[in-house]
Amino acid sequence: MTPETLAKVMEATWPPLHARRLGPWTIRAGAGGGQRVGAATADGDWDAADIPQAEAAMRALGQTPLFLIRDGDAALDATLAARGYLHHDPVMAYTVDARALPAPPPMTTFPHWPPMAIAETLWAEGDIGPARLAVMHRVQGAKTAILARSGDRPAGIAFVALCGTTAMLHALEVSPRHRRQGSAQNILNAAAAWTVAQGGDSLSLVVTVANTGARQLYASRGMQVVGHYHYRKGQA
Repeated sequence: MTPETLAKVMEATWPPLHARRLGPWTIRAGAGGGQRVGAATADGDWDAADIPQAEAAMRALGQTPLFLIRDGDAALDATLAARGYLHHDPVMAYTVDARALPAPPPMTTFPHWPPMAIAETLWAEGDIGPARLAVMHRVQGAKTAILARSGDRPAGIAFVALCGTTAMLHALEVSPRHRRQGSAQNILNAAAAWTVAQGGDSLSLVVTVANTGARQLYASRGMQVVGHYHYRKGQA
């Protein structure tokens, strides 16, 4: 997966409320849907004199200035650091051939859309509330919520959407009382099966570097690192 493909899939499967080009920048209105959907990116030639333009546009949206720094953005990273921007939330992107993952055990996962009330309750327990649910509803094309069960009880939930032949998994939450019981693994396998059923061939996701437990799970399922990014966060 190229960095360009990764960016396209992320944008399509977890979209901002709206985005616009402003000089060399893409400015996104996040509407509370998470950091990435509200972060600006450099998508043209820029210099330091252009940064206040992006800052003003983000503040006009009621957002703290936040830039997403991708592979290849080293100059922007250094310039923002010199302006006092903080290095924030490094992220790794993973992908796997969806056809290589096994099917989950019967009756352990339930793909469905729109999300059932119990799915929204599980997300709410993980601080995924109405603003992020709104992001899911904005996605165009094939999408699903995958509910996991453990011991005949709701245990976890995730959102999956397809862009081309690549699906991306977002908002994976497992209830604390059901962790380490295989629910996250079952959700991954169900997401892969759903991807193939939709005509896709790759399953991807992003996770913070700090989330070592999740990264160990993804590596154990044969997922490969295909990209990195982090944020530079300005003053509120």
